[in-house]
Amino acid sequence: MSRIRSVASSTLGVNRRTVLAATAAVSVSAGVGYGLRPTESEAAPAHTEAEAPVASSRRAPATPLAPYTRGTTLATVAAPRTGSGYRRLGDGPGWQRVVRDELAVPKSGRTGRRTALAAFVQLTDLHLIDSQHPMRLEYLRSSDIKAWRPHEALTVQGAVSLVERINALRGAPVTGSPLHFAMATGDNTDNNAHTELEWFLKVMSGGRITPNSGDPRRYEGVQNSGLKQYWQPDTAVRDADKQLGFPHLEGFLAAATRELRSPGLNLPWYSTVGNHDSLPLGCYGHGDPYLAEYAIGGRKLMSLPAAEARKLQDTIKNAKDPMGVVFRDLLKAHTRAMRPVTPDERRAPYTPADYLKAHLDPAYAGVGPVGHGYSSANVDAGTQYYSFRIADDVIGISLDTTDPGGHYNGSIGAAQLKWLERTLRENKDAYVIVFSHHTSTTMSNSRPDPAHPSERRHTGADVLSLLGRHTNVLAWVNGHIHQNRITAHSAPAGGSFWEISTASHVDFPQLARVIELVDNKDGTLSLFTTLIESAAPHRTDFSDLSQTGLAALYRELSFNAPGANTTLLGGDADDRNTELVLKKG
Repeated sequence: MSRIRSVASSTLGVNRRTVLAATAAVSVSAGVGYGLRPTESEAAPAHTEAEAPVASSRRAPATPLAPYTRGTTLATVAAPRTGSGYRRLGDGPGWQRVVRDELAVPKSGRTGRRTALAAFVQLTDLHLIDSQHPMRLEYLRSSDIKAWRPHEALTVQGAVSLVERINALRGAPVTGSPLHFAMATGDNTDNNAHTELEWFLKVMSGGRITPNSGDPRRYEGVQNSGLKQYWQPDTAVRDADKQLGFPHLEGFLAAATRELRSPGLNLPWYSTVGNHDSLPLGCYGHGDPYLAEYAIGGRKLMSLPAAEARKLQDTIKNAKDPMGVVFRDLLKAHTRAMRPVTPDERRAPYTPADYLKAHLDPAYAGVGPVGHGYSSANVDAGTQYYSFRIADDVIGISLDTTDPGGHYNGSIGAAQLKWLERTLRENKDAYVIVFSHHTSTTMSNSRPDPAHPSERRHTGADVLSLLGRHTNVLAWVNGHIHQNRITAHSAPAGGSFWEISTASHVDFPQLARVIELVDNKDGTLSLFTTLIESAAPHRTDFSDLSQTGLAALYRELSFNAPGANTTLLGGDADDRNTELVLKKG
């Protein structure tokens, strides 16, 4: 196959003119993507509507492979080693594997018969946060303690440590198969800001990152504001979190904002878009020049009365303000209460087109593929969905489930649903794994796309119905809910598949997931899911503010975040390390 050359230059440098242009919405119409053979790390030509991936049988490995469980949650999991107050973490017992048989009866002897078909890693909801960004909603903490996390300044350090863990995996935990690729299933960024997009691409592909914006010499945000509703790590102020046992760590903010290096993933990686990647704050549609200007400006609101915070949170939760009109008016009403910060045009919101072009920038290619699933044809069509080859007889489909009309829940347009059906039909002889950001139950937002107001939006129920009509669909892999949850779906039309939702890497327990597909050679297939943590040690040392020390602290702070429900997000045993059995279609 021929190779494509670089399609786009960097779009991460911005100016005031492009900031105001960032308010334009981009619509969904048709999908394209790259194909990747198991041994390749470069992108093949984009598939057109007439050329979907074609599957063929994949040969089994010539020699047996050894399972690789080191560094996985089968071996050990971070767990509290103190009983009250601020709880320190240490090495806890691993999580055992649970066999799920709702969709097929597992047959004895399959361990000795199975053949590995594919293995990959899912990362989701990294939420790389520019914690000094003016658009942040930290002040909602006055009414909801969970609205701001004490560890938000360390998202980059935590993500780099996760990359280090993935790089250290010498094979898949069950089969020992080489890992084919990694997929980031959305909310890779948090504020839809160019700063965060650059950090994400460098975390994944490698490079030096300075997780700072505004004044390069000092932090300018809520954590040195003196406001007691936020953890003030560098001072002895008796803030609300210190009253719960959070430490005084002099030099924390300087360490959190200094330059660090990511090695980048040592395997190909793909990207799926989430609502925080598409929409300012993950919930507001593009289109308000005031909000675009506020994002890069020199004023930041850091506190809000609880009654007003509750009202704003209600408008967001119930989709009463999808274009941010109420939010804009609130900011204007509190202009005199805002604090001065250093303006920074790098904080500008980015459009879907910016997102695509940044992925296509050769500076962020890493080991490939170029575009990480997206192609120049996606840019031309204004789409963010594509298909790609996982193995010779397995394809992946990445959906765009974000709604340009606003709100954090999702849906897909009629054109994308039609493309999905055609792609499934044209690859009926291949196994299919579908990726998206939203889960089936959170695709409930049927608000019209402002660019295509007459196009019908389809909910998760519509997608479930479509996938259930195709017996080659094995799994739907997603995130968004920040929770480990695995659901069996069996359709009247005969299709059955597993929906695999994985917890975020911003809330404890901060996990990613290895997924292996095997043929049991007895009329069944198995999907093995194994959760992994970052490479940072479970134990922390408050005197260690190195890159590794901060990554460990990131995990421990997230465990202790006020209001965090660590049990719920971790999921039950049958949502974690599993064997998911399926009948062969």
